Amino acid sequence: MGPSTSVQKVATVMRDENIGAVLVVDNGRLRGLVTDQELTVCIFADGSDGASRTVAEACSGELVTVAPDDDVDQAVQLMRSKALSRLPVVDNGRRVGVIALSDLALERDIDSALGPQGRDPHA
Repeated sequence: MGPSTSVQKVATVMRDENIGAVLVVDNGRLRGLVTDQELTVCIFADGSDGASRTVAEACSGELVTVAPDDDVDQAVQLMRSKALSRLPVVDNGRRVGVIALSDLALERDIDSALGPQGRDPHA
C-alpha cells in the first residue's frame, strides 16, 4: 500500500486477507508498517473517519527491519527490545516479507499455544 492509501482501504484489506499488518511502500521502497492495533488506537479510537485519513498517519514512526540472512536470534532480540509483534524483512531497501511473533513462537516451540491445532505448520 502507498502512504496516501486511505485507512479505510487498509482496514478492508486486513479484514479480507485476514492479516494484522500491511507494509507501506513508496516508489518501490519500504517506508513503514501499519498494524491493526495502530489503526484502532491512532485513528479510529478518536472517532476519525477512516476514509479521510491516510495510512501514512498511522504508520510506525521508527521502522525496524532485518535482512533475509540475519539470524533468528537477532530478530527475537529486536522484537523483544522494541516490543514489536511484527518485523519486516528487507533486502537492499526492498520488502521480502514480515516475521510475526507467532512465527517465532512456532519456530521455538511447535506446540506453542499460537500454533495451529492438529496440523503441522511446516507441512
